[in-house]
Amino acid sequence: MKILFIHNDYFEPSGEEHAVEGLAALLEANGHQVIWYRRGSREMDEMKFGKLRAAFSSLYNPKAVKDIELIIRKECPDVVQVQSVYPFISPRILKMIKKHSLPLVMRCPNYRLWCPTGLFLDRSGEICEKCTGPAGELSCIKNNCTGSALKSTAYALRNFVARKSGVFAKYVDTFIVQSEFQREKFASLGIPKEKTVIVPGLTPPMLPSTTRFEAKYYTFIGRVSKEKGVEDIFRAASALPNLTFAIAGRVGDMFDISGAPANVIFKGFLSGLELDDLYRESKAILVPSRWYEGFPNVITKAMYHGKPVITSNMGCFNDIVSHGKTGLMFDINNSGGLKEAILQIENDPVKAKQMGEEGKLVSQKKYGDDRIYNKLIEIYN
Repeated sequence: MKILFIHNDYFEPSGEEHAVEGLAALLEANGHQVIWYRRGSREMDEMKFGKLRAAFSSLYNPKAVKDIELIIRKECPDVVQVQSVYPFISPRILKMIKKHSLPLVMRCPNYRLWCPTGLFLDRSGEICEKCTGPAGELSCIKNNCTGSALKSTAYALRNFVARKSGVFAKYVDTFIVQSEFQREKFASLGIPKEKTVIVPGLTPPMLPSTTRFEAKYYTFIGRVSKEKGVEDIFRAASALPNLTFAIAGRVGDMFDISGAPANVIFKGFLSGLELDDLYRESKAILVPSRWYEGFPNVITKAMYHGKPVITSNMGCFNDIVSHGKTGLMFDINNSGGLKEAILQIENDPVKAKQMGEEGKLVSQKKYGDDRIYNKLIEIYN
């Protein structure tokens, strides 16, 4: 099978890039041919009036439409999979693709069809769905959701035009989402369930190590920011001074770590074997997010390592973690919930080990590459 992948990269490498590249590699490893049409947001730094041109091209970019049509005529793909189209591709490509009677799949790792920033999150790190309300995308401009008036206006305008034209619902045959929570959210916002299919995110491979590690940390892995629940970790660490916490990831621009307790160790951004070794050194992995995560592969990675997971009761986590079997969940509105869950792990290592082992079995059964590959092919067919 020949699949055309279409994606606009972000300014900085993100989970979306890793995900789309991982899916392409998975398909190629199984004998399929992947053709790319790819643009990058960094292009606006390389062109005159780049930001202004990006704003207009997000509404309609005739060059992108022409380039993709040439690829379709030359390569004759069997199916097209789209991910991000902003700012240099634009939703206008979808009509042209359907003109060629090609099956069209769109992978949606976030909520960009309705939220101009894609996150349902305001600048203070709180859940926000105002753009789905009566004021629509004006809320993004009023609240300056991106921190730049020009950028917020451009984001709001492109979402408004796409919503009013109904371009995504009209031309996309199947939307790929990553959890039942996300599927329900899409349905509540107008995408019929019969047009959505759940395909979990790929879990990065676990790199082997011959070193024996002592499990000693309660570990957070990811962007260090308010919406990720890092302040909750600080509070739990303050209340549990005899335990050691590890945090691995880049610190967000707006987040202050100067008040972190002394028993919190910052590891910085880790990848590869260093990151896998940190999993091995962990008693449990903490995912206390306060927003609608897409599909944090830190959870399934922890499961692969046989580590129990402690998560908040937000968003998709109920779809991934089985409370008391593969990990523990706490009420995000309970200020002591994370601390109580950590103490359960600390005071009952036998149960913690059982949860880790159960998580490992679940991850292999539900989130293995073979299962995700078969689901993709089922969708394409």
